[in-house]
Amino acid sequence: MNFVVNFIVVGVAFMAFIEKGNCLKCYQCNSHVNSTCGEEKVPESFAMECPKNGKTYILCRKIKQVIDFEVNGLPPDSRIIRSCGWDDKSHSDKCYQRSGFGGRQEVCSCKDENCNGAPKMNVFAPILIIIGVFFSVI
Repeated sequence: MNFVVNFIVVGVAFMAFIEKGNCLKCYQCNSHVNSTCGEEKVPESFAMECPKNGKTYILCRKIKQVIDFEVNGLPPDSRIIRSCGWDDKSHSDKCYQRSGFGGRQEVCSCKDENCNGAPKMNVFAPILIIIGVFFSVI
């Protein structure tokens, strides 16, 4: 009996020192490298576990980047970049825009598995459609 109690105590103590693994999966790709990254339905082959490189990844990101005119010899371009992210001090689970000389970007972040794939449907869209249909019938 004493052996069983000791075994349980040692087992619980050992489990207390096990670090929780970083298992977040996000779509990771760049449409400049592979055009299918920019599609509405992202191929599952881009869904990958976030890298283990010393950073604690806690969110997924989707960046829409537009370069309006030639900059540093590069032609105008637009691309979608999907990746893992670690900084959620601001703009967590929402989108923000940045712009500067020659370009702009929209960065969206989310904290669910593979959430940086297809766009999320606005919850108010179906309600507005129903209200519109209702008032058009009246």
